[in-house]
Amino acid sequence: MKKRIVFTGGGSAGHVTVNLALIPHFLEAGWEVAYIGSTNGIEKELVAGLGSVRYVGISTGKLRRYLDWKNITDPFRVTKGVWEAYRFLRTWKPDVIFSKGGFVSVPVVLGGWLNRLPIVIHESDLTPGLANRLSVPFASKVCVTFPETVRHLPPSKGIHVGAVIRAELLNGKRERGVTLCGFTRQKPVLLVMGGSLGARRINEVVRCQLPALLAEYQVVHICGKGQRDEGLSQAGYRQYEYVKDELPDLMAMADLVVSRAGSNAIFECLALRKPMLLIPLSMAASRGDQIINARSFEKRGLCEVLLEEDLSEETFLQAVKKLSENRAELLRRMSEETQTDALTQVIALLENTAS
Repeated sequence: MKKRIVFTGGGSAGHVTVNLALIPHFLEAGWEVAYIGSTNGIEKELVAGLGSVRYVGISTGKLRRYLDWKNITDPFRVTKGVWEAYRFLRTWKPDVIFSKGGFVSVPVVLGGWLNRLPIVIHESDLTPGLANRLSVPFASKVCVTFPETVRHLPPSKGIHVGAVIRAELLNGKRERGVTLCGFTRQKPVLLVMGGSLGARRINEVVRCQLPALLAEYQVVHICGKGQRDEGLSQAGYRQYEYVKDELPDLMAMADLVVSRAGSNAIFECLALRKPMLLIPLSMAASRGDQIINARSFEKRGLCEVLLEEDLSEETFLQAVKKLSENRAELLRRMSEETQTDALTQVIALLENTAS
């Protein structure tokens, strides 16, 4: 009888990326794979390309830390989601559940626990997010990316595995990226990534300073869904709302990267040796996890940091200039970092847990 595994996680691409790195292995190994996500979340779109994965949509509610009328109604949606996840898991009977976090994962973890199924959680950020903190008591093991994260977890559960890097990212080709964007090889490439949902303030600053940037660089701008500026069409500038298959080649082509400070993104840049300027989400828009991630990398000499509160047209140009000037030193420090094979470790843990 074939082994079965359920993946969950969503709300943003960061809560799906690790799952996308793991799923192909289990498909190739002959496992049956299901993914439980929200009915219309980004995870459904990202998983759609994996044709043999069964997608199950459930009701979800966001876990907010601020006052909102939906805080009254969403607990009912979460309760409904727990029942929907419980019912599917009881019928499908997977051997193990892997949760990447995000608000959609909580009902799945609870549904799995009620069915007495083994659950493995993955936490990318240095400090666990709210969804994972709620889920940890019901999990068998918790895989973490930063070694410091283990101290935030019960001693019997935390396992430091390092960053799970998608294998396809390591196979990008600079030449394909240059051809895709219609660029030349005579000028360096600056890749700007605002995360899967985009970064409106970063987009505004980049576009205001585009003439100055294009004097020095060719610019690839991943700006987020619905945030393309159709009026901008200049040589050396290429916009994307979101990229998937093209990302390995765009990353291979990039000489410098401007990015949010989500854990998956910054560890991928580290693995690919891409000097980065990190502009983490502000405390006003998040729990501050990206600031902690960015400061950790900055302390190790792996990046430059510009806080969003300090972001302006002038400070952005200055920060990009500093990044360019420090490129050689950043590359040297990156080359000294030890890379663990986290993907293999997590796969082995899931296989052992399922057994």
